[in-house]
Amino acid sequence: MAVLGLARMREELRRHNLHDTYGAGGERSRTPTPDIPSHRTYDGSGYDPDDIDMGRAGTRFDRNAPLAMTFPEPMDRLMSPNPRMVADRLLTRTDFIPARSLNMLAAAWIQFQNHDWFSHGDNHEAAPLEVELDGGDPWYERPMRIRRTRPDPVAHTGGDRPPTYENTVTHWWDGSQVYGSSEERCRRLRSGEDGKLAMAGDRLPDEDNPGLTGIDLTGFSDNYWSGLSMMHTLFAREHNTICDMLRSAYPSWRDERLFQTARLINTAVMAKIHTVEWTPGILATRALRVGMNINWSGLAGAKWRRRRGRLGRSDVVSGILGSNVDHHGAPYSTTEEFVTCYRLHPLIRDDYPIRSHLRGQLVETIGFMPMQGRETREAVDKYGMADLFYSFGVMHPGAITLHNHPAVLRDLVRVNGEHIDLGTVDLVRDRERGVPRYNGFRRMLGKRPVESFDELESGDLLREVYDGDVDRVDTMIGMYAETPPEGFGFSETAFRIFVLMASRRLKSDPFFTELYTPAVYTPEGLAWIDDTGMVDVLLRHHPELAPALAGVPNAFAPWRRLS
Repeated sequence: MAVLGLARMREELRRHNLHDTYGAGGERSRTPTPDIPSHRTYDGSGYDPDDIDMGRAGTRFDRNAPLAMTFPEPMDRLMSPNPRMVADRLLTRTDFIPARSLNMLAAAWIQFQNHDWFSHGDNHEAAPLEVELDGGDPWYERPMRIRRTRPDPVAHTGGDRPPTYENTVTHWWDGSQVYGSSEERCRRLRSGEDGKLAMAGDRLPDEDNPGLTGIDLTGFSDNYWSGLSMMHTLFAREHNTICDMLRSAYPSWRDERLFQTARLINTAVMAKIHTVEWTPGILATRALRVGMNINWSGLAGAKWRRRRGRLGRSDVVSGILGSNVDHHGAPYSTTEEFVTCYRLHPLIRDDYPIRSHLRGQLVETIGFMPMQGRETREAVDKYGMADLFYSFGVMHPGAITLHNHPAVLRDLVRVNGEHIDLGTVDLVRDRERGVPRYNGFRRMLGKRPVESFDELESGDLLREVYDGDVDRVDTMIGMYAETPPEGFGFSETAFRIFVLMASRRLKSDPFFTELYTPAVYTPEGLAWIDDTGMVDVLLRHHPELAPALAGVPNAFAPWRRLS
């Protein structure tokens, strides 16, 4: 019954919460695609027969909120209450609150996936937003200046339209964080032989841009740190291993076909891991576990589909894979509200105990800064991938709640020189981009708005911070302040966006639907996807981790501690 309830919720959300921002003005022409390609394109174009640019890098974010709700407030209200004050009083981590059902790989994984789905690009330096500071505030400048989101380069047709923003990576679930979102970038990552990505031994090469030395050369490397390096390197190696399998099965294939087919398979492995492992890990209920497996392979299961094909047209029976494409009334893209729901920075720790994968003993405890930015590769070289994976496997991330935002991210200098308080920036971004405040967000999702601060955690403090007006609560704050359902690692409000968009990423993509066939993926490729989970990927490339992974059903749950 719970699974049927999720299906009904998803259908309601599809009817009411998919809104095309090309109705906001400055429309581009929609050009048919002459021929749907048999492999993923570099920039995400050409996937839809009626719109060659749907999902392409450089196209707009859409909305889950009706466009009339997406106008930012006037500046005096946009900065009210003061976002720095809100962050100081409601986000500041005093004592680390762990998420005990997860390990730190879950935190690295979701950032790895986010970088596949969305990026607003480099922030705009002109006319920064200004946040006033109290006299005793230790911030290095007054006022705090926050660069504005890069504006949509497509001019609007009039001033009565809400602002829109452009996704600088492809909107599709296509592994663009590994492969890049342009042909030029992708070509730089490839070896040119046997379809493989370039490697330096078992590592990705160093970035060839002098300003990014110390960061891996990969598809997308913004906000890079050791956790991302682990994921990018692991799935680059997985790609190359898939190439070896394909070359053995099809010795006449050349570099391009090997690369494109391996990319399809590797991307589907990542999508499967996220769907049936990461998601049930962070939303640990039976209904979610069953529902996500139905999304992927249906009640009939992957083995039935592989041997006998789909049982009719029902996604419930046979899963979304191999079904018909359906955009449910709105062109496919990532949405601004989806970005909001993946502001999960409390997952990041401030300290990292590094342990030996051989015996589990503590090697050293380090902070986040020596593991990020230009220090990334040095940290990976110092500790080694095996120790890092083991350490992440046995340490908990932070819980997604109030008073648990990592201190290190509230005073961070990015590689581009931008000095930010990410807690304050997250609040400003939602306000700037016209994301409705918490109660408005709930209303647009068909949820009852909260009527009293007492319905939220830290209600008295929230009442004070928001001057008694519950409708002023920021969406991110409200979601952190919810008491989530049993087993949930984040709020039920955010979950509704997840229910809608998780299926949409698969159902709109021809490479997960109509082109998910042996002719495109090869029979060997489909078998590889069916037979591979995160533990398999880890052990394929790090067999030395077998003792810690013995009996572990989900790689994102705590591993066995060695002693």
